[in-house]
Amino acid sequence: MNDMTLGNRNMKQKTQASDHVPFRGGGFLIDEGGRRGVSTLAIVLLIAAWQLASGLGLINPAFLPSPFKVLETLYDLALTGQLWADCSASLFRIIVGWSIGTALGLAFGVLMALSTIVRNVGKPLVAALFPIPKIAVLPLLILWLGVGELPKVTVIAFGVFFPTVISTYTSIDNVPRNLIRMAQSFGVPLRTIVRSILLPGALPGIVAGMRISTGYSLTIIVAAEMIAAEHGIGSFIMLAGTLFRSDQLIAGVVLLAIIGLTIDRILSVLENRWFRWR
Repeated sequence: MNDMTLGNRNMKQKTQASDHVPFRGGGFLIDEGGRRGVSTLAIVLLIAAWQLASGLGLINPAFLPSPFKVLETLYDLALTGQLWADCSASLFRIIVGWSIGTALGLAFGVLMALSTIVRNVGKPLVAALFPIPKIAVLPLLILWLGVGELPKVTVIAFGVFFPTVISTYTSIDNVPRNLIRMAQSFGVPLRTIVRSILLPGALPGIVAGMRISTGYSLTIIVAAEMIAAEHGIGSFIMLAGTLFRSDQLIAGVVLLAIIGLTIDRILSVLENRWFRWR
């Protein structure tokens, strides 16, 4: 009887060993290299299908030029210097406006999370002003600030400010309360709690808000440059559409896509460095 019990126990142990489930306590690991390879392959296949359809005459080049034509247009614009002038003007406005809006949004979001008075005043203001199309404020800013770079930078900062405030306040508010109470029970000062618990815990949500705000900044600057700018990608696209130059129009859109991908890649690198603990 003991031998049979021992044999059954050994068989059960062998079955459990064969049905071993890999330990997943480390979280879900993402293969970044594989993801980049699939992304690159998808883009290459899309461009190849586009070129093939253009070569077979399935797409009217007057409405959608081939990728080779778009690359040729970008090359010509680079030789004339117009490409660098428009890109540098747009990038300057985006960097300055995004930096100002992000800094103010972070500061106000932290104050809303820590102060009841600021929260009670700020929440209705943010809820009322956030849905307003920011480009609708540009004529008023031009009236107040004059024609120049200041209204364009201000409207970008205005558009970036609100998503940054919302993401910062929400992320800090979602930090587990037990961590804060534990620190308070040990007599940890408020400044240390904010620096060592609240901000590190809220940082992933804040970075996600930065990703959203960069998309807003690109959208706003294109619209602003279409309305009131002599140089910039938005004014270049507007002029190309007016002249029915579809190759230049698509080239401008490609430039916006490249800028967006570059900004996203920079944020991804920073995110990987900041969140190695994940």
